[in-house]
Amino acid sequence: MRRAAAGDTVAFDEIVERHRSAVDRFIHTLGGTDADDVLQETFIAGWRGAGSFRGTGSARSWLLSIARNAHRRQHRRRVDEPRVFVPLELLAHRAGWGSDQAATRRADAALAYDLLAQALGHLPPDEREVLVLREIEGLSGEETASTLQLTEAAMKSRLHRARVHLAAVVRELDSPLPKSGGHHVSD
Repeated sequence: MRRAAAGDTVAFDEIVERHRSAVDRFIHTLGGTDADDVLQETFIAGWRGAGSFRGTGSARSWLLSIARNAHRRQHRRRVDEPRVFVPLELLAHRAGWGSDQAATRRADAALAYDLLAQALGHLPPDEREVLVLREIEGLSGEETASTLQLTEAAMKSRLHRARVHLAAVVRELDSPLPKSGGHHVSD
């Protein structure tokens, strides 16, 4: 990063090559925008801001943070719709928590790639991004919180909610249940 900050384009090309797939995966899981534009904007901002990298986290988490902000800027320009809040208790019920062991095992087994990708698409962006950063990209709790500009406690709370919501969506996609109370887990 120091070499890139000093204007070394070869060094920055190496950074892009090393982190492009992780940044691209993260952007695609956030959805709702032109991922190629966000990817390009991320690396342009990374090149311009290389001198501001302080090394307190990894270069990857720094770039993922830039990608998150670029995604939000682009998403804000295109969509301004409120998020429907689904109570945690309803998500837990739909996920099968407290019902039987078989339902929990089915939800765990259903985390196969295709079903997981489909389920992630049903989650709101803030829940998708915390899951992707923590579970798929493998960032530490501290790095994830920093990337999302949250306290660790707030990140853990969001991660817990996202995991429960994901389990609910997976369960619903795996075996659609009759809707009750007008709520749908992917609302």
